[in-house]
Amino acid sequence: MVNFELTREYVDNLKELIDAKNESAISKLLEELHPADIAEIYEELNLDEAKFIYFLMDDDTAADVLTELEEDDRKKFLDSLPSDVIAKRFIDNMDSDDAADVLGELDDQRQQEVLSHIDDVSTAGDIADLLTYDEDTAGGLMAKELIKVKENWAIPTCLRSMRRQAEEIDEVYYVYVVDNDGLLKGTLSLKRMLLSRNDVQVKDIYSSDVISVKVDVDAEDVSNIMDKYDLVALPVVDSIGRLVGRITIDDVVDVIREEAEKDYQLASGITEDVEASDSVWQHTRARIPWLLIGLAGGIFASWVATGHLDLIDEHPGLALFMALIAAMGGNVGMQSSAIVVQSIASGSIGLETNWLKLLKELGIALLNAGILSILIFSYNHLFRDDVALTVTVTAAMFSVVFFASLFGTFVPLLLNKMKIDPALATGPFITTMNDIIGMFLYLTIGNIVYGMIA
Repeated sequence: MVNFELTREYVDNLKELIDAKNESAISKLLEELHPADIAEIYEELNLDEAKFIYFLMDDDTAADVLTELEEDDRKKFLDSLPSDVIAKRFIDNMDSDDAADVLGELDDQRQQEVLSHIDDVSTAGDIADLLTYDEDTAGGLMAKELIKVKENWAIPTCLRSMRRQAEEIDEVYYVYVVDNDGLLKGTLSLKRMLLSRNDVQVKDIYSSDVISVKVDVDAEDVSNIMDKYDLVALPVVDSIGRLVGRITIDDVVDVIREEAEKDYQLASGITEDVEASDSVWQHTRARIPWLLIGLAGGIFASWVATGHLDLIDEHPGLALFMALIAAMGGNVGMQSSAIVVQSIASGSIGLETNWLKLLKELGIALLNAGILSILIFSYNHLFRDDVALTVTVTAAMFSVVFFASLFGTFVPLLLNKMKIDPALATGPFITTMNDIIGMFLYLTIGNIVYGMIA
């Protein structure tokens, strides 16, 4: 396998070979590439060119490349192919979870057409079963391919069964032990099995220390469990504990990436999951809600300022620091909320640690507020001959930074308790609220200070 870097020269050369129908040269060009690299090339080709190179690949490689494509590209490609070709060329050569993911992107009628062309009824049944699960659950992530043995089997029986089952699996992570009813009992160590006598039964040597999840567990919870316990595969059971599938680490990596992308978009004020290839309308629809909220927040902040126009007219120096106070409140709030959201996502913060987190953030807020207040006090004392303005800006800086820190900590915890994605609190919501409250605190303190000094 080579370390591939896609270049314009490579693409132009490939297109020339496709135009010349030079199948042998194209095959040689692609044979050392990883499926992910070939999928990257797809984006530079039109549909006819992509179909030409796809049908030069062996079935396993073609199936692997298809799973690596972006969802929109894959759907467009599949829509151009007959159902029997999809079934025999691609689906038959995929693991059940990948096959279900691919078919899940097609409409119901097309799914049934493709499944009807799969020769192995058992395989078609497994895929159809997986299609019934929500894609964001353990059932939607799992694959049916696994190795399982019964607890009352002797070692020779285990070995014969495992050889048959291993033919359908790329990687063997665990051997699962079940009873006669299919209930998950534990895992079997290959080393212990190989070192045991032939008359020993599985129930005498297997380990009952096994972590599993039910089919309806949320995909994000699955990724947290696998991360917490350093698992490369996780068995999935139904509502009564029967083993129905397994989730491997590569599936969880996809979940982690998708969750990170979703949280980043939420933090940026994007309310829908959008891709670069989506339409202008889809991008606008995803962005406009929080932009409208930000607009409303800005208008509300202007109302706050309007209520203190007399103070600003009489002491115009206050206007010089309005933007600074608002910006510091937004920045501090974003920092605090980002830390808390990260802790919630990693599972390092729970109900028992909420108050400890608040107390810790209280200390951080006091320290940051003190440092920034001292700095702004020093600046005003050195460069501005206005005692009231210096006191106002210093007191406002301390108050706004302190409040924004606590607000940025409390809101994500509250949203998480309400079962709302706390990442929502790291974006425009925190910034807009801190702008409004910061402006209110600044001008209120200004009224008090100038009133006392006057």
